[in-house]
Amino acid sequence: MKISLSLSLLLAVGVSVSWAAGGPVENKISTGVGAIQSVFILPSNPKDGRDPFFPDSTRTPELAQPASHTVEVSSLKVPGISGTPGHLLAIINNHTFAVGEEGDVKTGSGLVHIRCLEIQNNAVVVEINGQPHRINVESQ
Repeated sequence: MKISLSLSLLLAVGVSVSWAAGGPVENKISTGVGAIQSVFILPSNPKDGRDPFFPDSTRTPELAQPASHTVEVSSLKVPGISGTPGHLLAIINNHTFAVGEEGDVKTGSGLVHIRCLEIQNNAVVVEINGQPHRINVESQ
């Protein structure tokens, strides 16, 4: 009983001191700096550093850079166009596109990122690497 009375008294004194100081005490840490963002730049060669997440990795830095390659438009096939006159859809290499949509399609040389610019009754106009290309619908 003596311990609980002493504990109650200490708690009462602590609460009254915190309220006397202007309200409940808050733990705030002010660094004076805005949001901190971590940035990791992959070294261009092993002399510049190593990957901190995979320090024993032997991958070459060239693999991490996107490869630019030319795309053969002949590898893109349009088997058909469907939809209503106001909303046409085109199938390009088993991927369906509406006007304005973009995505990656598989070709023999790898993935190709295309954007559908226009769908006509017998052809589709797509943009590949900033260049427009017309692909005719395959005749059956």
